[in-house]
Parts: sequence; structure tokens; C-alpha cells
Amino acid sequence: MGNLFRFFLLFWPISGLCLTAQSQNQRPNIVVVMADDLDSRQLSCYGGENLKTVHIDRLAKEGLQFHNMVASEAMCIPTRASLFTGLYPARHGSFQNHKPVFEGLKSIGHYLGDLNYTVALTGKDHSTRPASVFPFRFIKGFESNCVARTDEYFLDSLRQFIGQEKKPFCLFVMSINPHAPWTVGDPSAFDPDKLKLPPHWVDTRQVREQFSRYLAEVKRLDDQVGDIMQLLKETGKDKNTILIFLGEQGAQFPGAKWNLWDEGQKSAMIVRWPGQVKPGSQTNAIVQYEDLTPTFIDIAGGQPVAKLDGKSFLKVLQGKTNTARDFAFGIHNNIPEGPAYPMRSIRSDRYKLILNLNPKRKYHIKYMMNPQKTDSYWNGWVARGQESEADKRLVDRIVHRPAVQFYDLKADPYELNNIADDARYSVLVQQYTKELKKWMQQQGDTGAAMDIQYNKSK
Repeated sequence: MGNLFRFFLLFWPISGLCLTAQSQNQRPNIVVVMADDLDSRQLSCYGGENLKTVHIDRLAKEGLQFHNMVASEAMCIPTRASLFTGLYPARHGSFQNHKPVFEGLKSIGHYLGDLNYTVALTGKDHSTRPASVFPFRFIKGFESNCVARTDEYFLDSLRQFIGQEKKPFCLFVMSINPHAPWTVGDPSAFDPDKLKLPPHWVDTRQVREQFSRYLAEVKRLDDQVGDIMQLLKETGKDKNTILIFLGEQGAQFPGAKWNLWDEGQKSAMIVRWPGQVKPGSQTNAIVQYEDLTPTFIDIAGGQPVAKLDGKSFLKVLQGKTNTARDFAFGIHNNIPEGPAYPMRSIRSDRYKLILNLNPKRKYHIKYMMNPQKTDSYWNGWVARGQESEADKRLVDRIVHRPAVQFYDLKADPYELNNIADDARYSVLVQQYTKELKKWMQQQGDTGAAMDIQYNKSK
């Protein structure tokens, strides 16, 4: 079926975005500050012990902290495309990293634009193509190249926009921290020997030094959040602005980004909304990035848009409910980051199922897992695995995976104990598998057949 006909079926008819009576009042501005490859577990308000994220922690004390924010694909472009379109990756088209979304879609720029909002973006912008799908006002200030070795930014243009914009606005501040190459910030503030490493890592001196550099960029990210909070206060817009912090997906370490374990999918979200969100509150409601655009439409006073995958969680923000979804779903296609290694996942607030669709293959990422890179800490992991059975299990966990993985996230938050073959969980495994396959069918997800090389022009 051609793309044009398929999208006609998907998006016709579409509910109108006429303003409700509620939206005729003074509607709030929305400012989103988004990290880049953040291990949200390193934030001190999420239990991190390696640094104090003072500004993000303060935001949590002033707002609502989400503990089950889940990216549907643990890669930058798919996650951001999901945020902007309200669609899962199989339906927006960016189901591989660096693959643009399908032409003919609408995004938050259209939906809020139709509600008389100005939608703007500063910083990382490589997920905004084709331009017709993402009609943002681009503002200079934050670095747009996520692999830049410097991260100088200025606030003058943002101060002018925030202070002088007459219409309500939705501003995305897209930081490039803490994306590799981890060359900004002050790594000397962290003693590698004293860092607490995630339990699924092989402990080597090289990875500890890399982690110090990574944490330095987390600290710089925290400072940027503080700058935006101060800017809103200086311009007098803090009282009528919803400020949202998002963690994106996991870090560029093995088992995190480019994976469907929680270390890759699990994210952070904190929402401050003066007068509406209870300060210092927390929720276990399951939310995905696809839910943000429908929620913003709801906040702005618009009608729900038919056929979006996301659902508004406005009632969670208002404290009217502590549930939003029964399940969060995940998709991973490994090309072009490595050879084909497709995965799919489904999780509740207690259990997660992962299906590895080509389990006989070896999982590989061309960056840090490249054995030809003599400076790669992965080589050190493999070498340690030849000396220690415990370290070998951690290496094999990354490279060799069974067809089915099932985890108790409460008892095993780092997903080190696969209980898929435990007879006590056989019924749950069957139930979760059925729900996941139903979702894949609804999405038009053909599984392993999607993880192929695509023409970059499409």
C-alpha cells in the first residue's frame, strides 16, 4: 500500500482543533527542556549518588515527578519524533536512527499553531525533517550539533522571545548534554575511584574515567536547567508557564541506548505548573513520549486529534488520577547503528517482556563495541570477561540474547535475572506476548522485516 493512501486512512477524518471555552482564558506557556542521552538514574532526585543535580532537584520539589516515563525507542531521533507527532515509531516512520519521518504528517507545530500558539525550538534540531512536518520557529542560543566538542550557548535570543512574545508559546530547549563525546564540563569534579557504577557494567579503570566525563556533562545539563528557570523568573513568565524537564533515553554505554532494557527506555519527566500541579508530588503513572503532544493540545484547549497513538495525561497532572496507561511499548531496529538486531518490548509498572526477533545473531553497536577501536572500553570488558566468569556473564548479556526475556522490575530493576523460563511466570509471559503482538499488528509493525537498510531519501 502506498504511503499516501496509507496516511489517508490513518488521518481522515481528523477531529478539529477548535478552542474550547476554557482555552479562551489566559492559557499557559509551555517550556520543555530536554536532555540528550541521559541516564536518568544519575539524577539525585531519582536516587543518583554520583552527583547532586541541584536545579533539577529543585524543579522536582516545585512540581510533579514521574517514575514511569518510558521512551518507545531508545534512540534520539525516534524519541523526539514521537514527542512531536504523538505517534509510535512504526507509524511516524522514524523507526531507525537518522531516518526522517514520513511526509504528510502533522506535528505539535501544526496542532498548537492552529490553537494560536507560537511553537519554537532552540538547540538540537536534527529530528525536525522534513521541514513541512515540523513548522517550528528556530531560535539561536543552544548548540544544535549533538556531537560538537563544545557547548557554548547564550540566552539573549531566548530572553527576547520569552519576554516579548505576545501569543502563548511552546518552546523546546533541546540540550546536547550529556551526548558523547563528553568533552564539556569539569570531569575533575568526580573521582573515578569513588563512582558508583550500574550493576550491569564491567568495572574497569577506563570505563570509570569515561563515566567521570559523562557525569560532567550531566552537571552541565543541570546548570542549563537552572538557567532556564532563572530566565523564566527574570522575564516574569514563570507563574504562567508550564516547565517540563525530559530525560530522553539512556546513555551511550552498553545495555542502555539502542536497547529495550529500562537502562535504555526509562526516562525522567518533571512538570512544574504553578497553581495546577502540587509541588513535591510524585506519580507512578506510565507515560510515553507519544503522550506529550496530546497532553499539550488538551492543555491548550483543543479537541483530541483522532488516530494519534498518544493519550492526554492532563488528569494525572491535575492530581485527579494516578494512572495513564496499562502498558508502555518499545521498538528497536539496529540498522544503521550496527547489524540488524530487531527487538520489541512491553512493560507494566511491575513486569517487562522483551522479544529478540533474531536471537541467533550477535548484538553489536558500531561505536563503543567496535573491537578495532583500540581506545574502546568495550575491549576492556571483553578482556575482563576472559578472566572472570561474573564479568563474562555481563558481556554475554549484551552480545548473546535469548528469544524471550521477562523481568520483575520491582525485584530486579536492572534486569539481570531473566525469568522467562520460570514456570511460575508462564501465564504472564503468554499474556504479555499476546498484548505485544496485538500492538505490533495495530501499528503495522512487521518485526524483523523492518530492520533493513533504507534509502536515505525516503
